[in-house]
Amino acid sequence: MLNDLFSGLFDTDATNVISVKNFILCIAVSLALGMLLALASTFRARDKKSLTLAIALLPAVVTVVIMLVNGNIGAGVAVAGAFSLVRFRSAPGSAKEIVSIFIAMGVGLIAGMGYLAYAALFTFIMAALMLLLNNSRFGENNRVTLDRTLKITVPEDLNLTDAFDDAFEQYTSYFRRTKIKTANMGSLFKLTYDLTLKNADAEKALIDALRTRNGNLEIQLTEKADAHNEL
Repeated sequence: MLNDLFSGLFDTDATNVISVKNFILCIAVSLALGMLLALASTFRARDKKSLTLAIALLPAVVTVVIMLVNGNIGAGVAVAGAFSLVRFRSAPGSAKEIVSIFIAMGVGLIAGMGYLAYAALFTFIMAALMLLLNNSRFGENNRVTLDRTLKITVPEDLNLTDAFDDAFEQYTSYFRRTKIKTANMGSLFKLTYDLTLKNADAEKALIDALRTRNGNLEIQLTEKADAHNEL
């Protein structure tokens, strides 16, 4: 009687009908695996709460969709097209966030096909790898920490072409001017450089060398924004 209540309007004798018991079991397993995956992917990370909720709930959503497609090729193609829009209808995220979303979708796909043990095994393997890699220095590039963005204010009578080149050559392994901006009614210039220090101890020496040439005006040296983690 319960199965009749949850039967589809377009079900036929040739359609494989999912029982309510199996439906609830797949949803429960997907939710449990999604929460485990969310905890592993956000462990010791500053990910947003919205991302955590998405990873936790996405496997269950995908599981339901795959179960309802139930072998229909046309519906399967439509679902694949809908999922492909997720990347383009959301704010740009880091490579780690996108990979976490794809892993959650993979768990939902496996569970939706009825392979709950394989879904659990896949989740445990990926969660263990996430915890291991999050607590290791795997993939880190130590030279990235030497990349800096320099913003320096100079008077209008200073030669902008090569005023600081010798200081850059002494303390940096790479430098390039990326921006020039006037300030204070044109009496000052604000220059922006991308540079790579030869070593981390060269920061103060470089600033001291620069401020003797720009009249002790404002100098700002910051770590370069990391855009390499976006996908």
